[in-house]
Amino acid sequence: MGFFTQELVSGLVQGALYSLIALGFSMVYGVLKLLNFAHGDLYMVGAYVGLFVIQWFGGPAALWIPVPLLLAIMFLLAGLLTGGLGVAIERFAYRPLRDAPRIAPLITAIGISFFLENSALLLFGAQYREYNTPDFVSLSSGIQFGSVTIDSLQITVVALGIALMIGLRLLVSKTRLGKQIRAVAVDREAAEMLGINVNFTIAATFFLGSALAGVSGVMAGLLFNQVNNTMGFTAGLYAFSAAVVGGIGSITGAMLGGLVIGIAGSMMTGYVSSLYSDLLVFGLLIAVMLVRPTGLLGRPQLQKV
Repeated sequence: MGFFTQELVSGLVQGALYSLIALGFSMVYGVLKLLNFAHGDLYMVGAYVGLFVIQWFGGPAALWIPVPLLLAIMFLLAGLLTGGLGVAIERFAYRPLRDAPRIAPLITAIGISFFLENSALLLFGAQYREYNTPDFVSLSSGIQFGSVTIDSLQITVVALGIALMIGLRLLVSKTRLGKQIRAVAVDREAAEMLGINVNFTIAATFFLGSALAGVSGVMAGLLFNQVNNTMGFTAGLYAFSAAVVGGIGSITGAMLGGLVIGIAGSMMTGYVSSLYSDLLVFGLLIAVMLVRPTGLLGRPQLQKV
């Protein structure tokens, strides 16, 4: 029972990361009906931003600022920079193709993904870079019950992930910007006729989704202690699977899908082998699509006539 609980905790932590990335997929798809396959690479960019923030403040073993302040700067800067990068990608890569056949922006998204990966390879090299998290974050503190240990970093990641998900949900459902996002998602042309600034709303959607991916990249660097230029590819596939399983276009569905994928992968790794975690995750994706094509919480799209 203790082993099961420990794997469940690990799955929840990974699921929180996948959920944050999946939220970006769902938001962009909900507004533009675009599968932004470059989204996972924004997660990679965020991880590198966090790494360089650590180095700017003296390195993991010689920090000259308090660790809580360091973490706050890492998350804030990663969110802002990746959010800005997401807006730039939307402005120069996707906006000119907004009324093109759907295959054009899809191919462009794949091209942007390769561009970001290879830019990181050129700038930072192919070798893994390490956060050396144990040098500045105490992993011995946390919660322990029986043989199950939840360290302070896992608690921080899950708590911050839940707070960001709830905050995004409230923003979309309660604020004026959220109402604009929902209006553009339902009918872009009608929203524009009602006076909504569609370009601003879509750019804001990209900023929010990209910022969440950047924050999750910092979380991954702290948890797994390594970053490299290809880390966004697998994470992006898992997050895309989470968005589809939960119901792409649904914020709540993205959260649920991320948790399902995270827990499923963790259980497969713990009880069988990490070699088969991809098999389970994508098999789960296929099974859900066969039984419920709209995802667990997705709704059939209305056909405009």
